[in-house]
Amino acid sequence: MAPTAAAGLVVAVVGPTATGKSDLGVALAHRLDGEVVGADASQLYRGMDIGTAKLPPAGREGVPHHQLDVLEVTDEATVAGYQHHARADVAGILERGHVPLVVGGSGLYVRALLDRLDIPPTDPEVRRRLEERAASQGTAALLEELRRVDPEAATAVEPNNTRRIVRALEVVELTGRPFSATLPTRESVRPTVTVGLRLDREALDRRIDRRTRAMFDSGLVEETRALVDLGLREGRTASRAVGYAQALAVIDGAMTLDDAVADTALRTRRLVRRQESWFGADPRTTWLDAADLDLVDRVVELVDEAASALRRGGWDDGGHG
Repeated sequence: MAPTAAAGLVVAVVGPTATGKSDLGVALAHRLDGEVVGADASQLYRGMDIGTAKLPPAGREGVPHHQLDVLEVTDEATVAGYQHHARADVAGILERGHVPLVVGGSGLYVRALLDRLDIPPTDPEVRRRLEERAASQGTAALLEELRRVDPEAATAVEPNNTRRIVRALEVVELTGRPFSATLPTRESVRPTVTVGLRLDREALDRRIDRRTRAMFDSGLVEETRALVDLGLREGRTASRAVGYAQALAVIDGAMTLDDAVADTALRTRRLVRRQESWFGADPRTTWLDAADLDLVDRVVELVDEAASALRRGGWDDGGHG
């Protein structure tokens, strides 16, 4: 495919953690004359490198990467903020005649970037009041309230995800509409080819175990200790990231290193199950085996087919990717 053959298309590489999305993004960027837009909420944070498996500069092989290292650990990552900046990145890449490659596994961030989604308003006072109630009454009490006002959202949220439950109740209070009504629709804002990477469950679990141990062996606790000096504990979102929360527990003496490794791997496997459920529900995604030796060629073929359809004016949002 000529470098400009896919002009006008967005290509998304999604799927569970540890399936090789970042490396595939770089390989595709070389083949398609592309630039990468990250879609991993934790990789937005400067200094959170080891625990997020962020590609080091050398591993990016000269390919421009956007939405990496754009927040301090004291900042709060928000879907609205990401949507605004990432969409501007995509627009700029297209204006330069290159192909935007959206790469990551944070499901709502991917959808906020690619699909029609109006971010509901926020109110710090309402959120503070709900957070205080969660602290005094317990998350379960707020979840029960969410079940009464928005059963669909209550079913979709993790029972112990206080932040998400608070956000859902905040939206209901501010808008008078169910939080579930604000979720993205499966309608792309731009022609998009979405490829999902999958791997055999046992093989993926083994990969997660190896990667988790390697992260701690490579200095995750030391990286976390340095981030504490930069305000990690005060951050609303960064300190809760899988791996960093466990490293903080090691620093505090609340968890042994081996326990931290085991807990991080367990929570990563749980994250993978949620990612599989989230991305698997979208019929527009073409799933490919992450271990396929011809993976790059397979994706390029899909992009070539979609680009041809786009040029013919036969683009179907549900029929490609």
